[in-house]
Amino acid sequence: MHDEEKRAAEQLLEATNSSSNDGGESPLPTPVTANAPKLSTKPKLSATMIIPVWIVLSSAVILYNNHVYNTLMFKYPVFLVTFHLTFAAIGTRVLQRTTHLLDAAKDIHMSKDMFMKSILPIGMLFSGSLILSNTAYLYLSVSYIQMLKAFTPVAILLISWTFRIQEPNKKLAIIVLMISTGVALTSQGELHFNLFGFLTQAAAVAFEASRLVMIQILLHNLKMDPLVSLHYYAPVCALITAAFIPFTEGLAPFYALKDIGPLVLLSNASVAFLLNVAAVFLVGVGSGLVLTLAGVFKDILLITGSVIIFGSTVSPMQVFGYSIALCGLVLFKTSGGK
Repeated sequence: MHDEEKRAAEQLLEATNSSSNDGGESPLPTPVTANAPKLSTKPKLSATMIIPVWIVLSSAVILYNNHVYNTLMFKYPVFLVTFHLTFAAIGTRVLQRTTHLLDAAKDIHMSKDMFMKSILPIGMLFSGSLILSNTAYLYLSVSYIQMLKAFTPVAILLISWTFRIQEPNKKLAIIVLMISTGVALTSQGELHFNLFGFLTQAAAVAFEASRLVMIQILLHNLKMDPLVSLHYYAPVCALITAAFIPFTEGLAPFYALKDIGPLVLLSNASVAFLLNVAAVFLVGVGSGLVLTLAGVFKDILLITGSVIIFGSTVSPMQVFGYSIALCGLVLFKTSGGK
């Protein structure tokens, strides 16, 4: 794999650790593409400032979505994802006209051919990942979902090996085995295992890994930061996810809107959008290992928050298995993914 592609792959791994949406993993995973451009007009923020903000926003998005689905009982993930994407599409265009955060979009010449061959297929995978990952919250706890997301780098490697984008080696094989074993132990230790929820989250991981690999192949020459990327993907994905609403949820979410009110919807989408703004600054600070460790710390906080806020149960076997998986993720980053 070319050096440029390797650098892109490393950033994509960072994106999976931070998702989102992870995302991502997250409810609205940051669609990071290739190397982020250096924006001279962007305010300079230190890692000690932006990383805590990103951790708080990333955790808040996931916990807030889970609250909407399982406490407020608004069980319409396709509608909520569509609303998030529509809000993001409008938000990025407002920022483009009022700030310098999307100045990098001026350097991208989006042709019809590029849109059809790159943006649209990646947008379809992104939409599938968002719908599936949000649907999983209806069946699984926040803590268990975060544990399952640790398998995303393994899925990326397996797809890369299958299509000969990257050559397998002994070191990576050991790391893959380590992460896989850890995730398997977390599943074995899950006290409220739901097969449909597990398969849904597994499919979400597969969609997200495929999306990241496709970005690596198709868009590694483009310089898109998370916000510019969202600027292009949000409208496409909003239309795609909206097309699924009549076949999955029908008119039910519109009738249920009166039960949660517009303030919840708008604040929920706003937090998700602010996460993408924070990601713009996050990409430019700290080393890859620092960002990976920040993602690990965020996941630990999320699991703890899930236990405290939602009463999720985490067994000792899950703690042991997830520790193994996290060690594998850190080893992957320290090895440079090679």
